[in-house]
Amino acid sequence: MKKWMKISIWVVSIFVIAVFGYAMYLYQSVKSTADQIYEPRDPAQPVSISDNRGGLPVDINSKEPFNALILGVDERPNDPGRSDTMIVLSVNPGKKQVLMFNIPRDTRTEIVGHSTEDKINHAYAFGGVDMSVRTVEQFLDAPIHYYMKVDMEGFAKIIDLVGGVDVNNPFAFDYEGHRYEQGNIHLDGVAALGFSRMRYDDPQGDLGRNGRQREVLKQMMKNTMQFSSVLNLQNMLDELGTHVRTDLTFDEMKELILDYRSDLENVDTVEIKGKGEKINGIYYYIVEQQERDRIHGIIEENLKN
Repeated sequence: MKKWMKISIWVVSIFVIAVFGYAMYLYQSVKSTADQIYEPRDPAQPVSISDNRGGLPVDINSKEPFNALILGVDERPNDPGRSDTMIVLSVNPGKKQVLMFNIPRDTRTEIVGHSTEDKINHAYAFGGVDMSVRTVEQFLDAPIHYYMKVDMEGFAKIIDLVGGVDVNNPFAFDYEGHRYEQGNIHLDGVAALGFSRMRYDDPQGDLGRNGRQREVLKQMMKNTMQFSSVLNLQNMLDELGTHVRTDLTFDEMKELILDYRSDLENVDTVEIKGKGEKINGIYYYIVEQQERDRIHGIIEENLKN
């Protein structure tokens, strides 16, 4: 064999080994992070919906539809924190769509397992993820198959790593030293967090805030699904490991990222209608049973294949 052929084969072999080795390193890094953020819910907790479907697993490999609860949590030292944001995603790959809606944080409802009626975001303070999920299940009379908890500091850092988000701002406003102009704007992580939090200067109050949160989340999901920067991958894994917890397994996350993303073309939003009311001097968002039944019906329809 000629010398140049031997050298070429040697170079190609080294290259293949290096690529394979780096691919294995990335795979192990991703798997390690997935194991780190995996926190299953308590299987001993009682079902909290009427037809006993709560907590039943779905087969993501077969692309079954499912519901997921995203909790944006503010946690402080010596304080269990509260869920600042509660967003439900109803995902149906067969219909190529996601239904997304907020549950307003001040919604008055029974806190399952605490024997009280209170603001729904207090469920996290009383009983963490398990109590939040069971309370949402009962409020909607619909199963929550998965959850994802993100602390708000991590939310901003993850947005930076996917290149920020582009949103359409319905009106100009100032919040925490940042100016948000009307129209299409690009936001980094800190600005996106402020954009998601402002509510007192919004003419729609919490409803306007909820709409901005969904807008940011939609763009964040889109950018994350298209995330391909190997240079930033380790930074992304570090942030996820520090700031995110979920009961999605590593294999389930692989299926969602690799197989579901091409099937989810439409993201529809719905608003939970209600009215503000003070009870014993405390402000609540009151959602009548008829409205809860309407939302339940929309979720049920979305889950049908």
